[in-house]
Amino acid sequence: MTSPSVLSIKGVTKRFGSLVANRNISIDLKAGEILGLLGENGAGKSTLMSILFGHYTADEGDIEVMGLPLEPGSPGASLAAGIGMVHQHFALADNLTVLENVMLGTESLWRPVTNRRAALDHLESVAARFGLEINPHARVGTLSVGERQRVEIIKALVRGAKILILDEPTSVLTPQESENLFEALAQWVKEGLSVIFISHKLGEVLRVCDRVAVLRTGELVAQASSEGLTQAQLALWMVGHAVSAPGRRPAAHVSGPAVCRFEAVTTLADLGSPREVLRRVSLEIRRGEIIAVAGVSGNGQSTLCDVLFGIQSAASGRVTLRDQPLRANPGERVAMGVARIPEDRQSVGLVGDLPVWENIIAERLRSPAFSTGWWVRKDAAFTYARQVIERFDVRGAKLDTPARNLSGGNMQKLILGRALMAPGTQDAQYAPSLIVAHQPTWGLDIGAVSFVHEQLITARDAGAAILLISDDLDEVMTLGDRIAVMHAGQLTEARPASDWDRQSIGMAMAGLGLEQSGAVQGQAA
Repeated sequence: MTSPSVLSIKGVTKRFGSLVANRNISIDLKAGEILGLLGENGAGKSTLMSILFGHYTADEGDIEVMGLPLEPGSPGASLAAGIGMVHQHFALADNLTVLENVMLGTESLWRPVTNRRAALDHLESVAARFGLEINPHARVGTLSVGERQRVEIIKALVRGAKILILDEPTSVLTPQESENLFEALAQWVKEGLSVIFISHKLGEVLRVCDRVAVLRTGELVAQASSEGLTQAQLALWMVGHAVSAPGRRPAAHVSGPAVCRFEAVTTLADLGSPREVLRRVSLEIRRGEIIAVAGVSGNGQSTLCDVLFGIQSAASGRVTLRDQPLRANPGERVAMGVARIPEDRQSVGLVGDLPVWENIIAERLRSPAFSTGWWVRKDAAFTYARQVIERFDVRGAKLDTPARNLSGGNMQKLILGRALMAPGTQDAQYAPSLIVAHQPTWGLDIGAVSFVHEQLITARDAGAAILLISDDLDEVMTLGDRIAVMHAGQLTEARPASDWDRQSIGMAMAGLGLEQSGAVQGQAA
């Protein structure tokens, strides 16, 4: 017997000026079903989900939940109807604790006393059930991207959603945690929960989902049972042509001398705090190689990047670039040829309200290429911005487009182009001396992932030293010439990729078997 529909999206169309983000989309979700929603970055998935959750109002069409019309443009109505959404870009209050974020909106403003004990017990119960470790009393502003996503997942589950929208839910989980999530989802759908599962990991979609719906350029181009489908077919529907999955391409040449060295580097959580974030980390990044660092977000990767970017200084130890000690000065890093692709493209990588051209030149604004004294050379800036947009295929970007209007994938292409292409240079073989790429493909579709990987490999082959930090084991094993694992602020020895397999990396990410997987750098010192 066919299960009844718990959600019916009927003929939904949404326009932003001349852009049609969704065009006449009709999708049903059945009770106890996991529906995979696929599409390239910018295909209209986020817009459709924002309409469903009440953040946008459709120009045409209707939505029914449990057979009843859903009030448009009202997140409160969506929550009341049993829709829970875990956003790819988080909706959390940084100045509140995890528990306070989870409790927001769950109690009446007229209630004289909040029941924190019951809320804490419920949060911990849900977190344990999903295998999502989190400190309920930590302020969200101090959490890593991965930890914030865990808070979003817990927040939706605590509210008892009947329809759960998961946007890239496993992008920052270890393989073991992903397995726990899949097992939990399988159990929950047996109990009647229905799930919309948005992911760019096609193998994951085929494993988890009962059906798939594919959007392309704002239109629904395919709906099918996942049984018998292949990743190649899904990719074809998504982009309109065959896409080769990124494959391993070892460096054609032996790596050169060390460009950057960490020598027993330790950092502290705060000035005067005894808590160590990085613990005697030693690492050597060589010319013409990619060092891939695996690990669950929140184990010190962000601090490692901040030290390399010049945002934070070491409490002890030394960092050198071409044998020169580095000071905590981000401007000097850019001038010395250090390119960065930060973890959080929205909050750190771009200024959303500024136009595309200003974001593209932001890190080099005071360089002679773009300024004379206090005057910005707009002609040069516009020329460079157009070159980045064209070469890196930043779709939907005009010079004066606010950066926040770009899709996640196109934001990432803009940042990538800014990092890898020097002003006045369109040579495909140009590369900075050191590239720090932190989660460079997080939340990107298969086509965008392939593009980013190709650019990083090209930069490596042109002589760049690259530090890649990623939670995605497939990415680590595809790109890393040498691989290290970070756990609790410690870094294993960076060893050839051939010395690792998924199991050994996954165990090291969980802090298990570090001695067997490679001596922790600095422990013998």
